[in-house]
Amino acid sequence: MEITFFIAGIVALATTLRTITCANPVHALLYLITSLLAVAIDFYALGAAFAATLEVVVYAGAVMVLFVFVVMMLNLNQETVERERHWLRPKLWVGPSVFAAILLIAMVWSITVGSAIGGINGTPLSANAVGSTLFGPYVLVVELAAFLLLAALVVAIHIGRDERNEARWKAEHGDRETNEAGER
Repeated sequence: MEITFFIAGIVALATTLRTITCANPVHALLYLITSLLAVAIDFYALGAAFAATLEVVVYAGAVMVLFVFVVMMLNLNQETVERERHWLRPKLWVGPSVFAAILLIAMVWSITVGSAIGGINGTPLSANAVGSTLFGPYVLVVELAAFLLLAALVVAIHIGRDERNEARWKAEHGDRETNEAGER
């Protein structure tokens, strides 16, 4: 498990650096997802299987899907169609795929071979321990973080909204506040 911990740590550092330096937001999100998966493997290697599961489900799953939707909503213009086709070429997915494959190999090795060798002695966390830690003294911080994420989503949608597209939509579909008879 020690080797798995170090491999996942190196992958987490490398993909986090690529997240910061990548100019394309979609590629940056892919690297960020890979980084979060590497951190989950580090949690697992330390004996915190529940924290690793939460990392995958909450961060790599739900929050990253939310970020992908926000990025996609910001790119609704017709000019970006060709750019999106360029982004979907297979050669651009090689970097995140290689890092994800390294993590998969390290995880499979640690489960099959590494458990027989022994590993890092970590204290397993139960769901009860995580829940009482999060929602005990830190309940206000958890709630504030949730509101901060919601506010960031609303601001990103508001900033990304193109007023020219709104004017064009109103011209094509009319004003929604009036009904068919012209009454308000």
